[in-house]
This record gives sequence, C-alpha cells and structure tokens, in this order.
Amino acid sequence: MSRLTWSAALSLVLVAAPAFAYKAGGSNPVGPVTALERLDSPKTLSATPVARRHFAIETWTTGNGARVLFVRAEELPLLDVRLVFDAGAARDGELGGLASTVSRMLDEGTTTRDTTAIASAFEQVGASYGASSHRDMAVAELRVLSDPAFREPALEVFRDVVAHPVFPAEAFARIQQGSEVGQQQQEQSPSALASRLFYQALYGEHPYAHPPAGTRSTLARLTRDDLVHFHQRFYVARNLTIALVGDIERAQAEQVAEALSSALPAGEPAPVLPSAPRLTKARHLHHEFPSQQTHILLGAPGVRRGDPDYYALQVGNEILGGGGFTSHLMREIRQKRGLTYGVYSGFKPMRVEGPFMISLSTRADQSQEAMRLTRLILADFVKNGPDQAAVNEAKASIVQGFPMSAASNASIVGYLGAIGFYDLPLDYLDQYLARIEAVTVDDIRRAFRKHVRPDRLLAVTVGKAAP
Repeated sequence: MSRLTWSAALSLVLVAAPAFAYKAGGSNPVGPVTALERLDSPKTLSATPVARRHFAIETWTTGNGARVLFVRAEELPLLDVRLVFDAGAARDGELGGLASTVSRMLDEGTTTRDTTAIASAFEQVGASYGASSHRDMAVAELRVLSDPAFREPALEVFRDVVAHPVFPAEAFARIQQGSEVGQQQQEQSPSALASRLFYQALYGEHPYAHPPAGTRSTLARLTRDDLVHFHQRFYVARNLTIALVGDIERAQAEQVAEALSSALPAGEPAPVLPSAPRLTKARHLHHEFPSQQTHILLGAPGVRRGDPDYYALQVGNEILGGGGFTSHLMREIRQKRGLTYGVYSGFKPMRVEGPFMISLSTRADQSQEAMRLTRLILADFVKNGPDQAAVNEAKASIVQGFPMSAASNASIVGYLGAIGFYDLPLDYLDQYLARIEAVTVDDIRRAFRKHVRPDRLLAVTVGKAAP
C-alpha cells in the first residue's frame, strides 16, 4: 500500500462513510446502525482480528514550560495542531460563560489583524481553524498542509490569534447578543434545562457546577476587561499542552512547538481543582415544564480521568446502557415495556470525578415507573454484575470500534491532547485494547460497587409533574 497505510485508508473510509449520530453517554454510533446490526455484530466482529497500531508518541517541554506530544504521520501531507489550555468553565469563578466567550472571541481580532484579515489569511493557504471551550479545558486547533509554503503562514496567524487577541468591543457586543439568544433557546429545551440543573445540583459549590455557556445573569455581568484578564491568566505556556500530528520531522515539530509556546508568557499553571462532592443520600429535583415528555437524568459523581477502574467501567457500561439496542436498560425499559424511545448510560471522566449519568425521556404519567425500574436495573447490575457472554460481546464491540476512533490524524491529535492534559501514560493508546480485553466479570462488579451507589443518586426531572 506504499505510503497509504491502514490508518490513512481508514481515514478515507471515514470521510466517505455516512455521518453517524453519537448518542449521549454512549460509545457506539446510532443512526444508520440498525437494531439487527447491533444484535448480530458482536458475533461477527469477535472473529475478526483487529490490527494493532503502535503510536510512537514523542514528548518534551518547550523553553517556557509548555508540554508537547508529537506523532509523526507521513500518510497524508497534513499537520494537525491542537492547543489545550486548562482554561475551561471550571475556571470561570463567579462569571459563568467567561471561558466560553474568550474562546469564541480569539479570532475576532488581534493587535495586527482584524477578523476579516484572519479569515482571509487562513483561507489563502487552505488552513482550517477552530476553538472551543469545555468544563475542563479550552482548545484551539489548526489543520494545514505540511508543506512549509502553507504551514508557516498559517502558523504565524494561528500564533497571533491565540496569543494576541484584543476582544474588540463591537464583536463582544455581537457575541453577547448571540449568547442571549442561545440562553433563550436553552430555556426552551427541557433536555438542556435538565442537564444544567443536574450539574448544578450534583456539584453544588464545585467549579463543575458552572454551565460552560453561562447563564443570563452571569453573561450580563461580563466585561471586556474580564476577558482580557482571563486570557492573561490562563492562556500561558505553563498552562498549555501542545499536540502535533503530521507529516513533519521531530526537528520541525520542535520548531513549531517552540514558536507557538514562545508567543505566550510563561505564566503559572491553573490551581488544582478540589475533589468532587459525594452524595450521602438520594435526591430528587423536579422542574415543571410544559413539554410532552418528562426528561429524566439519574446519576452521581463517577470517575476521574486516569482511574485504573475506567476500563472495567467502560466495558460494564457498554452492557448496562452504552451499547445501543443490546444494552440492559434499553432491552428492559424500551423493548419489553415501551416506557421510552431510548435510554442511555455513561461515565464522563474529567480532571476530578466527572458524572455517571443515565438519561431517558417518557410520558409524565410513566415517569415514576420508568425511574423505579431504572433504579432496580442499576441496583441489580451493581450487585450481581453481568454474565460472561455479555462481557465477551461488549469487549468485542469496543475492541473492533477502536481502530476507527483512532484512524485519522484529527482523532489522534485529540487523543494526544487528552493524554497530555490529563497526564495519562504515553502508552495509553498502545495498551488500550489489551486493557479492555483483560477486563473480567469480577473487575466490573468491583468497579461498579466502588464507583456507583444506586441508593445515593441524584434524580432530575423536567416536564409535567406525574399525576
């Protein structure tokens, strides 16, 4: 296959394949995949050997303190750059939406370029730029051809955007207006309301309680100075992970990383986040809303990134509620009783304990029965665990799906950013499949009993009160 290795071939398959919709909390695509395919696929897939790829991750630290992770990928003449700052919503303080607004405004103008000039400069070299903000992190990304004639001009603009934004007043007013519209839309969405209330009730005074998009009241208090101060504090080299994947040599990667890092002040890393609060008893929070369906979220703080139990929890969750139509929850609540169209569970590991969550929606008059049954299924799963056949099928599904999730340079650079940000082992990708395959029934029982307490769950319901 010459220089077009299996990774590049799979990348082309991904580009040509129909788009998949990913369900909340799950690990497998739904949409074009039918129930029959999901039921039959584990037996077929388990007999198919999975190609094992070695990810030769190189790492170093720049002169002013940024951590770099690099994988050389010669299959395609591209360079993917991902800058990950510890500058997500967890750093908002009392000004919810601050991190998100900073991220959205990076390309609205710098000290030397306005937003039109920035867009034009990227377009001229065919570069793709993006920025986003989440609870744990803020991300800025660049994809460009690896040829220096295209790479260097794009990197120059990228450095300028990340290091020297000016947050112009006119653009700030426009984005604030757009955020107000977004807030109105969220307030009209029962699922969005349920998610916001869930995080607020679950995490209380912890920084994870803040919605990344903020609220009407917090956004109204934001000023341009707040954005400037946030950028100066958190967009610094010692608070940064640089991930690079592409068709460049190590020496060129060092030059790229050094140029990006040196554009920023050294600064200091963000302070360590406090541990997530633990629930000591079950709670139920209901929000009345005139919707046809009642939206239900059940959960508790679950697991942090890097916890060795995560592999057992992932396999177990595939069986419990992450495996689409084959999961326990889907089979019992949808297929046997028709209480919901879909029910899903998932762990969201973060820097400290992210939530374990079960989500579903149902008619108001069925909401109490749906919650009761969900709790019973979860309690039985935690107490008794799955059987060996279910574990084998879940592991086969995860193992067979993994190569596709790490097939493109864009997906690999995402993994590198997470490995660096969460300080995961450098062999994380190489060892992932072996660790999944090593999970036993006893591992799943032990991990769920440790991290999930069915008698200490937060329940959030949004919709009409049950009659």
